[in-house]
Amino acid sequence: MSQPVIQAKNITLKYPNGNIALKDINFECYKGEIVFIVGPSGSGKTSLLKLLMGIEHPSQGELFILGERVQSANIRKIRQSMGPVFQEFRLLEGRTTLENVMMSMRFLDYSVKEMREQSEKALIRVGLAHKINSDVDHLSWGESQRVAIARAVARNPKLIIADEPTGNLDHANAVNILELLTSFKDEETTVLITTHATHLIETRERHHLITMNQGQLLWEKRYYE
Repeated sequence: MSQPVIQAKNITLKYPNGNIALKDINFECYKGEIVFIVGPSGSGKTSLLKLLMGIEHPSQGELFILGERVQSANIRKIRQSMGPVFQEFRLLEGRTTLENVMMSMRFLDYSVKEMREQSEKALIRVGLAHKINSDVDHLSWGESQRVAIARAVARNPKLIIADEPTGNLDHANAVNILELLTSFKDEETTVLITTHATHLIETRERHHLITMNQGQLLWEKRYYE
């Protein structure tokens, strides 16, 4: 296989209050993989995402993303190749879908023209061509989710990280969102998704499954080897 997009080596995360959120985590993810991280509430999924996004740093062990060792000094560079999709969406009220997507790119090295073009392309890709100039305040939950995904992919990331993207959707919309997210593998983008919806994962033919509990990696399997 090629160089891992994510490489966790003996990762432990201990908070200042003494709580151990993650203990001795080891795994690797590769280009174009669809990675599902599952586990009950409190299993460590959110803590792991915080590490991957550079919000927290390992107490022990080493974490590499796109060949770079994650540390405070280079986290901005790593984030430029990453597209996060947060549970809360974090859309800016009173702005259009296009403005919301463009604003996610404002600290990157794009001209205004490039930001507009890539943002429009991303909104079309997620099925919101007809909502490009709509105020986000008037969108449905599912449409807001798609704006959040467009915002993540407009920068052409090498790694998409989605935190419980199907959590508040009905079955049909949840399936549609998973189909949308997993379609980015065709562009050799690695897509990492945390979810409680294990029944939806069972329908995926090719994926990498990581199961967590109580801050530990319990089980891991690639369903295409």
